[in-house]
Amino acid sequence: MGRSLLPRSALAVVLVVIAAACGSGSGDQGTRITVMVAGDPEEIEAYRAVVEAFDGSQDEVDAELLPFAERDELIARLSTSIAGGEPPDLFLMNYRYYGQFAARDALEPVGPYLSDSGVFSADDFFDTAMTPFEWEGEQMCLPQNVASLVVYYNADLFQVAGVAPPTDGWTWDDLVSAAERLTRDDDGDGATDVYGLGVDPEIIRIAPLVWSNGGTLVDDEVSPTRFALDAQAVVAMQRFFDLRTVQGVTPTDEEAEAEDLESRFLNGRLGMLMESRRVVPTFRTIDAFAWDVAGLPSLGSPVSVLHSDAYCMTAGSDDKDAAWRFIEFALGPDGQRITAEAGRTVPSLRAVADSDAFLDPEADPANAQVFLDQIPSVRAVPVISTWPEIEDTVNGLLEEAYYGGGQAVEVAVELATQTTDQFARAEP
Repeated sequence: MGRSLLPRSALAVVLVVIAAACGSGSGDQGTRITVMVAGDPEEIEAYRAVVEAFDGSQDEVDAELLPFAERDELIARLSTSIAGGEPPDLFLMNYRYYGQFAARDALEPVGPYLSDSGVFSADDFFDTAMTPFEWEGEQMCLPQNVASLVVYYNADLFQVAGVAPPTDGWTWDDLVSAAERLTRDDDGDGATDVYGLGVDPEIIRIAPLVWSNGGTLVDDEVSPTRFALDAQAVVAMQRFFDLRTVQGVTPTDEEAEAEDLESRFLNGRLGMLMESRRVVPTFRTIDAFAWDVAGLPSLGSPVSVLHSDAYCMTAGSDDKDAAWRFIEFALGPDGQRITAEAGRTVPSLRAVADSDAFLDPEADPANAQVFLDQIPSVRAVPVISTWPEIEDTVNGLLEEAYYGGGQAVEVAVELATQTTDQFARAEP
């Protein structure tokens, strides 16, 4: 590198001036905002494409992407940066987790910005995704997607096993029957080579089965104070546990630890996988077999569970107008087309969800329409400040019971007992 022609003192002055210009107020030339996101490499690439398109669409605001591989890592960094007085301007987060920041007044409500927007209005978005991001009567964050839990399936494995692919209106019994026929020991060594189904033993997976069976999860879905799993909920939970302990159609604890379910599906050794839309960018890298999606099977009424992320603006942002400008692009027609075409999202913007950007017949999954068909029956888990803690406690209990042969009636009591204090501390 060549030597600078400026004296060190003069060079220092220049650098200070440049730094000051880059940190200038909202709307000024060179304004920089930061956007935190988390996801797999393919997901991050979709967000990077949005940031690059935004930067290329105008000259006044420069968005910097701060990507994390894991959600927990993002939350930890976000908490630290807020506490230290240096928060990002924006972050993308699931509705189940943003409440801890809203309760600490760490977020800037987007409702007033939305009301004044010339790009879109609240009516342009699906209510199903908007409502969970309302906090104490205000629209706190703006959703980018309205995904739900579906079943991904390996069409080639279905064909080899002589099993008909899932159809609209299929039941839990249909899923179990298919999973049993797909599960096999290819070499006769007593070890299962292909499992029929992969599903994590988590409350976000069991909840839709509980609701489908007419059961209750909590005492009040708006302002819950405790878990209140009734008889129908216990039956549904036991049916879920039976997948491992009775039917044996899902991997063991040791096998799940050695290879996660997403990797097992990618490797062609899992017939079906219960997941949200987020895995599509990764699954589009599959070229060894054909795959598609089906709606969630029911125990009674058709129902799925919401998977939705939103852009939230921090109260400590120095450039709120610039941050909102990014939101308008990212969640407007241009930005949502980018993430939809990448496969990452079920667009929260109705017009894009109904377009070829999402429903492209040439792009996998072929049955993308199933995500839109499920929207009327999608439900959300409670939105309270301590829900992340509650999920951690509950998922630990569910995992132990699922792999260890626990009984649902006993687990229901434990769920209520061990989360009492966490519910009591919840806001609002």
